[in-house]
Amino acid sequence: MFPPQQAREADSDRGKERGNVNDYEILIMLDPELAEERQTEIVTRTQELVTKGGGNWLSHDVWGRRRLAYEIDHKTDGAYHLLQFDAEPSTLDEITRVLKITDGVMRHLATRRVKGGTRQAPPPLPASEAAPLRYERPPAEAEPLEPLEPMAENGADTEPAEEYAEPTVESEQSEASEAAPEEEGA
Repeated sequence: MFPPQQAREADSDRGKERGNVNDYEILIMLDPELAEERQTEIVTRTQELVTKGGGNWLSHDVWGRRRLAYEIDHKTDGAYHLLQFDAEPSTLDEITRVLKITDGVMRHLATRRVKGGTRQAPPPLPASEAAPLRYERPPAEAEPLEPLEPMAENGADTEPAEEYAEPTVESEQSEASEAAPEEEGA
């Protein structure tokens, strides 16, 4: 007497389809300096991997060049492509592996697509918001500087910055008395 199938599954496995085709989307960020032919080649290779793995290619949306939130490899922009397809998990693993080693792919993110959901590119930012704002310090009220004193001809100050005391007779006697006990013991 075995428990029903649902009771034997782990909570994390419930509702997952095994061995079935899932809806996926991959957002790819390509190097903005890549030629259009190379960008098309990367997307075409991904499409070939989907069809080779028994998947179904749904769409390819070009989001275009967009500013990054932070620099990646000294680049401030990226060329975005959204790919939507149906495939088995093993096909997605192969696509992810290939994208990791492909030159020109700066980042990629694969996620499961919500059934019935549509995805469109976000609208581009207005020109005023496209460039990040930089903080500029307001000009401080300038205080007049004190004039510098002229230097001596030899480049040294006319007066020494700190005066040193000449040794006195008392300091010489105290040094001699400290050294005297050592001589007596020897």
